[in-house]
Amino acid sequence: MTSVLAEEIRDVAEYPGSPSRDVRVLMRLAGDGDMHAWNGLVERYGRLIWSITVRFKLEESDAADVVQTTWMRLIEHIDRIDQPDRVGSWLAATARNECLRYVAAHKRIVLVHEDEEFDGADRGPAVDEALLAAERAEAVREAMTQLPPQWQRLIQLLMADPPVSYAEIADQLGVPIGSIGPTRGRCLAKLRVLLSAS
Repeated sequence: MTSVLAEEIRDVAEYPGSPSRDVRVLMRLAGDGDMHAWNGLVERYGRLIWSITVRFKLEESDAADVVQTTWMRLIEHIDRIDQPDRVGSWLAATARNECLRYVAAHKRIVLVHEDEEFDGADRGPAVDEALLAAERAEAVREAMTQLPPQWQRLIQLLMADPPVSYAEIADQLGVPIGSIGPTRGRCLAKLRVLLSAS
């Protein structure tokens, strides 16, 4: 990256109120993998995405998943966004869609006949399904060992039960909160590549 371009991206990241031309610069550089540009986008639009999850009254961990998925969608589509200077609108629409998808996926209605008692016992997966699930889990564990140690630790913290807050993850890993979602997206993309190659 040229020094002029590097200075420009630092200026954009430091001044979130910069004109839309600067957003196009951030988008172009982020598409090329520049971390300063990603951090600039996260700083500029992170609160917008979180505010949308608040409107849907999602739990913190669910909202964090929606935020991460929204950033992952940007990673997947960054080269195909026609108007990079309107990425804020794109992110807002994507976050709303992800919230709606989450809410729809987590609605559960159980209909039972009034005279029958509900047997809520979970019968568990069939033996074949359990074996396939175990094989998939082993493949994922193997792929995880090929990730950088920092990424492995991030995934472990994100998958912890009970869930670990983003603030705790940021403290433990020594990274900004806003970088957790994009890093998770890159981790998952790398895992997909490793799993498809195996």
